[in-house]
Amino acid sequence: MYRYLPISVAAQYSELLQQCVRPAPDGSNISFKRKKIGAKVYCYLYISLGSRKSEHYLGEETPELVGAIEQEMQLWESNKEDFNLRLKLVAMMVAGGASSLLGQEGKVLGLLERSGIFLAGGVLIGTYAFHAYANMLGVTWEVETRTKDIDLARELGLPVAVPAGIEGVNLKEILLDSGMGFFEVPALSRKSPSTAFKIRGKELSVELLTSKKASESEPIKIESLNTFAEPMRFIEYLLEDTQISVLLYKQGVLVNVPAPGRFALHKLVVSQRRPAAFADKSRKDLSQAGALLDLLCEDRPGDIVLAYDAAVAIGGKFLKQMKLGFQQLDNSVQEKLISIVDISD
Repeated sequence: MYRYLPISVAAQYSELLQQCVRPAPDGSNISFKRKKIGAKVYCYLYISLGSRKSEHYLGEETPELVGAIEQEMQLWESNKEDFNLRLKLVAMMVAGGASSLLGQEGKVLGLLERSGIFLAGGVLIGTYAFHAYANMLGVTWEVETRTKDIDLARELGLPVAVPAGIEGVNLKEILLDSGMGFFEVPALSRKSPSTAFKIRGKELSVELLTSKKASESEPIKIESLNTFAEPMRFIEYLLEDTQISVLLYKQGVLVNVPAPGRFALHKLVVSQRRPAAFADKSRKDLSQAGALLDLLCEDRPGDIVLAYDAAVAIGGKFLKQMKLGFQQLDNSVQEKLISIVDISD
């Protein structure tokens, strides 16, 4: 279900992660401009994300403002070495067999990162999270990891400490103004706002999900992202314990993902909740859960114990469906799990 990457590649991933968690500004998509209006000159900052350009007034040109701008540009120049190191590390990891993103999906996820979606508490779930675990855990998956659905989740009302300016993140606006051809996917009810976005003529889509209470069925506004999300049962199990990860595209894309143990057990639940018409997706859920649990049993059994204890705390349908999914795993994986947690009863 998986094969280990060379130790050198795992070391490169650790170095890349350290570089990405303390990002250095390099001036990408940023420029300063001067405008003469009458007898005075004014300075502006321009930020470009896809085809979306924003103008920010800095003030009338003064020696102090010019000095601050020059200092910032010098900082960009001094950080080019770190930026190039990240590019090199990504290239070396890909050459060593690590999993990387394709062009279009890399562009979209890179846009989400640069726009502050993950700083504002967005969490990557679904198959792209499974994809991220490969390099995190030092393996290459031998099961299907490709998908055209980028699933994001954000817990409703969860407080998050973010840098100044990130509070204004607008996922809908970012996608629609990206120049990539995104449009809103209409909801089943015409009165309901959209929670998903798709690239016209392509299969790639982005959907925002959040936790669901028993009485909730309509899309819920996520204030930190200024976009509506589709409520889904048991998403909170994933969002209660998240970690950072780097996806391999250009200089690396820093994202948030659920703890791998929770992701695997949640996949068992999801496999049992899908309608019969989506049997192929249920099989994919079980395949990903099985591969990840098999690896965690060998290398990180403590992750499984923590995730299982959290599942027991939820109880009810979640625990029942998780155990039903467990019964559909390969016998070898079942035996390994039983040796770690009491999941069979």
